[in-house]
Amino acid sequence: MKDAVSYRHRSNPLGSATIARGHSRSARCRAWRVINFNWLLMSKSTESPLFSPVRLGALDLANRVIMAPLTRNRAVAGQVPSPLAAEYYGQRASAGLIVAEGTQISPLGQGYLDTPGIHSKEQVEGWRAVTDEVHRRGGKIVLQLWHVGRVSHTSVLPPGESPVAPSAIRAEGKTFTKNGFEDVSEPRALALDEIPALIEDYRIAARNAIDAGFDGVEVHAANGYLLDQFLRDGSNKRTDAYGGDIENRTRLLAEVVQAIADEIGAERTGVRLSPVTPVYGMHGSDPQPLFERAVERLNLIGGLAFVHVIEGATGGPRDNVAFDYAALRAKFDGAWIANNSYDKALSEKAIDSGYADAIAYGRPYIANPDLVRRLRENAPLADFNQATMYGGGAEGYIDYPALPN
Repeated sequence: MKDAVSYRHRSNPLGSATIARGHSRSARCRAWRVINFNWLLMSKSTESPLFSPVRLGALDLANRVIMAPLTRNRAVAGQVPSPLAAEYYGQRASAGLIVAEGTQISPLGQGYLDTPGIHSKEQVEGWRAVTDEVHRRGGKIVLQLWHVGRVSHTSVLPPGESPVAPSAIRAEGKTFTKNGFEDVSEPRALALDEIPALIEDYRIAARNAIDAGFDGVEVHAANGYLLDQFLRDGSNKRTDAYGGDIENRTRLLAEVVQAIADEIGAERTGVRLSPVTPVYGMHGSDPQPLFERAVERLNLIGGLAFVHVIEGATGGPRDNVAFDYAALRAKFDGAWIANNSYDKALSEKAIDSGYADAIAYGRPYIANPDLVRRLRENAPLADFNQATMYGGGAEGYIDYPALPN
């Protein structure tokens, strides 16, 4: 965080180095050296905090601009990342950190057509091409580990399988299938004896991510997907050790993250949360105490790389439900990534105040591969084409231009 003095108004940037006409040439040269040095100091001290380095766990980042995960539905046969993905992510390697798109930890974790996995040898090899390219361009990249739970359709699952959830309560909304957007399918409740295998799937996926060259992982516990479904009492009606009170509903998240931290190191493990997003019909009776306890339990694991929080409704208003994010942040000792409709000014305020260590940008990264440069230069942002957002090939994926040199 920048010292507050760095942002004081300076009425005369030339200061005492200003000289009058008629002084000797040597005096003028000495004075201009002072002037230039003062300008250099001012330039450095007034640099936006967005572009200062920061450490997140084991990750040393060049800046605090995070590329948020974005589902693009371009995986090829076997849910292997598209060969185009290396160029797509490589173009965006100037981000301080890329969080790669949600990637299912198992065949049963898939919810949309053509989303990539991290549970087969072929998928690991496909992702290695991506991480190699990002690293070649000087970037850092982590993989978002994803199980969609009830937000799925039988057509994208193994034959005979139904979506799974904490309770047999159907989500509200649609998912992307070979027929376009269709209503999600009816889920079944996970049996208690299936949960250890689920945790193991997360552990193996994290190991596979590291083997694929990722710098770490982000556990997706947001946006109405499986771990979020266990957290909220609107979707979790269980009466066993994973349902009921807050301690039980936060249990699975804590156990999953602990298993991953034990496998790859807490310092390479982050978590994404969305306390009040209503997506897919999500709701709960106790968001503030629930998520404060969830973050407390994450903090107890010790040394996690970051917590990444979507404020308000995902992709919508930031103030849809009253929630004290500062109180939530106070429960965690590590790095904090804030997300949702942050512009440059709000981002700088969040970092300068000490609330956030970095800011995640999602949709702006679709059409602005050089977002860091555009933010730095206050350049206009390009709009993305909604028609090419999900599925397809190079168009709307790797053909958005960067600013000219």
